[in-house]
Amino acid sequence: MSNIISFGTDGWRGIIAENYTFQNVRVCAQAVANYVSDTSGPGATVVVGYDTRFASEDFAAATAEVLAANGVGVVLFTKAAPTPVISHAVVDLKAQGGIVITASHNPARWNGFKYKAPSGSSAPVEVIAEIEKHVATILKSRTADSDPLVRSLNLQDALKSGIVRYYDPIPAYEAQLRRLVDVDAISKMQGTVVVDSMYGAGSGYLADMLKGGNLHIQELHEERNPSFPNIRPEPIAANLTALSTLVPETQALVGIATDGDADRFGIVDENGLFMTQHQVFALLALYLLEVRKDRGMIVRSVTTTDMLTTLGAHFDVPVVVTPVGFKYIAPLMVEQNALIGGEESGGYAFRGHVPERDGILAALFFLDMIRQTGKSPSSILAHLYEMVGTHHYDRLDIELSPEDHSRLSGAFSALNPATLGDMRVEWVDRTDGVRLVLQDKSWVLYRLSGTEPLLRIYAEAESPERVQQLIGYGAALLGVKHP
Repeated sequence: MSNIISFGTDGWRGIIAENYTFQNVRVCAQAVANYVSDTSGPGATVVVGYDTRFASEDFAAATAEVLAANGVGVVLFTKAAPTPVISHAVVDLKAQGGIVITASHNPARWNGFKYKAPSGSSAPVEVIAEIEKHVATILKSRTADSDPLVRSLNLQDALKSGIVRYYDPIPAYEAQLRRLVDVDAISKMQGTVVVDSMYGAGSGYLADMLKGGNLHIQELHEERNPSFPNIRPEPIAANLTALSTLVPETQALVGIATDGDADRFGIVDENGLFMTQHQVFALLALYLLEVRKDRGMIVRSVTTTDMLTTLGAHFDVPVVVTPVGFKYIAPLMVEQNALIGGEESGGYAFRGHVPERDGILAALFFLDMIRQTGKSPSSILAHLYEMVGTHHYDRLDIELSPEDHSRLSGAFSALNPATLGDMRVEWVDRTDGVRLVLQDKSWVLYRLSGTEPLLRIYAEAESPERVQQLIGYGAALLGVKHP
């Protein structure tokens, strides 16, 4: 029973109606209520928001009912909202924490439960450990039909008493973004931008903020559809064929996609070519360093591009590498007042904002880079490559059986090959998973997903062909099939 709910890289996720049930969501809510009551005492407030997935608003209401029954004040959103909007509300309202009902980029059958710290960031590992202890205690008390340690109060009664109140976070969030970037100047650009919100919570945000100028925002998949038809709401090339087709057809400046909860984003250039998360991360860092003349630490997860390290050396700013997950990146951003932090999945955070991924702000920064440089995305990328050399990247996800997952978990600790394919392994990095750095500075990294039963194989090299060759070598080394 104690394994029913486990908080991975970024919260707990499960399959709706299998392990992601109202009963288990209430267990998580009770665990958070216990933690907040223990650490903050009476008068604590928690922000509760949700995405556009199936029944997310109902899971959020159930969460609010449990918190309220435990004397924890609740600020409950009136409609679906991006995770970064919820994170900002935690900080803006000086709440003791935040809960987001979302499975981010996972397939439609999934939903999730994220907990945010008072800073708006993913909760540190020690906080999650305490919440998981409360979860385990509650589950041990479970009977066939109830959780005796879970308390709940009818939502309407909680609203009448005032312990739960509804809240619209959009005005404060938009005001914050306008402080960070010149939205009005972006809106005066000539041309079209195609925005694919992938049926997710980011729908309408960029269009609303940029209305009234010359820039035309053409939206794609902006309606709510919890089944995410024909796509998975993750902004990577395989899921953005419609965006990649529409951008050149409309002669748009760029295509922008946000994932299910809009904490991550992706870019399609003016030719309809997907720009990898590594290219975009490096371009955002270049924008801050070269265009805005800002300086500060770059924080990157181990799965991200070495282009960032090269940029750090060029502009004389420190670069720190962390394990995967913003729960590792965010504390460093706060402690070091870092300029930018990011991860391979397309999530980036920025100084002056909450230390958490924000796909909407990242998209505005990317548009401002186009505005200020006067260059197309492909031209900006060419400029980057002139500085750091050509880099290409890809990732292979392999779904695992429980047996293979167990086997690979054990195999990682012993993995220390002298060569990979046709090249010597220079060193082995075990920051998170196993990263093999080769003689020519290309690399392959193996990592088990923290949220799904997947093996991820990452590779970066000087050409797309070499990347695919390395992924093949990497799969063969572990004895897994390469599709």
